[in-house]
Amino acid sequence: MLTDPISDLLIRLKNGAQRRHETVAVPTSRLKRAILEILKREGYVEAIEEQVHEGHPMLTVRLRYVAEGQPMITGLERISKPGRRVYVGSKDIPKVLNGIGMSILSTSKGIMTDQESRKNKLGGEVLCSIW
Repeated sequence: MLTDPISDLLIRLKNGAQRRHETVAVPTSRLKRAILEILKREGYVEAIEEQVHEGHPMLTVRLRYVAEGQPMITGLERISKPGRRVYVGSKDIPKVLNGIGMSILSTSKGIMTDQESRKNKLGGEVLCSIW
């Protein structure tokens, strides 16, 4: 049993990208699916497929690489952790590398990026940062 499934997702993506894997398998959940859908929409991953592996539902994530095999995901950081939750208002949402990266927030209107959250004037829990 995992105590922090979001950290598990991020570490699997980071390790897969560092080792130049084509796909990464992740146990499925609605929160993980929402985070991966944002990553797909923003161009950090190519595709997400739901499969059953040994009787357990899994999400298979196809990682995206740019020229010369460089991974699109160069860095990840878990901000809000089970032992220390980080909440921000809409005006206090942090910028990641001056806008090059993005933060993913859990708001009252669902999971969204930092830009969407600022546009909708919604604060929430900062889940992670990706660049």
